[in-house]
Amino acid sequence: MLHFATQTWITDFSPPEKRGRRLSLYGLAFGLGFTVGPLLASLASVNEALPFFIGALLSLIGWVAVFSLPNEKPRPLERTSTAAGRWLGAWKGAWPALLLPFAYGFLEAAIHSVFPLYALDQRLSTEQIAFLLPCFSLGGILFQLPLGALSDWLGRRITITGALLAGAGCFLAAFAAGPSPVSLAICLFAAGMFTGSLFSLGIAYMTDLLPKALLPAGNLLCGMLYSLGSMIGPPLSGSAVDVAADAFFLAVSAVLLLPVLGLVKRRKQEKTA
Repeated sequence: MLHFATQTWITDFSPPEKRGRRLSLYGLAFGLGFTVGPLLASLASVNEALPFFIGALLSLIGWVAVFSLPNEKPRPLERTSTAAGRWLGAWKGAWPALLLPFAYGFLEAAIHSVFPLYALDQRLSTEQIAFLLPCFSLGGILFQLPLGALSDWLGRRITITGALLAGAGCFLAAFAAGPSPVSLAICLFAAGMFTGSLFSLGIAYMTDLLPKALLPAGNLLCGMLYSLGSMIGPPLSGSAVDVAADAFFLAVSAVLLLPVLGLVKRRKQEKTA
């Protein structure tokens, strides 16, 4: 609920020329939270209740900050449309952008759950795997804001298309390089640079395409498709590893190219309209 509410508020109140940067900051905070959050568990060795106290304190800070937000209500006209109509309208209006959270969910889940199996199959040590996994997240965290700012300046569609193609190229390079820890670290970091912002860029692009009345439905669809990608990612990429270990990178690259096809088709529709 907090995730959906935060997305809706940021997309509603961000001007178009600053939308990419603001949503990239949201993505950065999201990524940092996932990175730092598990470290709270180690504080249980100091005091068993300490992680819960810190979680409660962070919730209290968020609760206080919410009172600074305006308490807006939907316009009366916006309430007349049916729920099914809003969902269908959001999908029709922004389906290429909605494929980006799906691709990111697939990618994130596949890397954190199936990539270690690939690495073990290639005789990499657990220490090497523990070093490789954060490389992808680090690349995404460091380049969230630059890619968001670039999308404001260059345009959302061009930036997203370039990021998807570059990300797919990085995974194909990992496929060609083989199980070298140094090569894998470089490829994963570079892939994180280009694809770590897909979720926030997808939300920004979705906001560009939809009227404000459909933003709540669009944000809900983003969350649902991200979850769907997270559910499909491990079994699909795991099946690819069963066929051939290196096929993991091919499966991930193929999923990243799916939104590219959607963007190309949307572009053709806009030209013929």
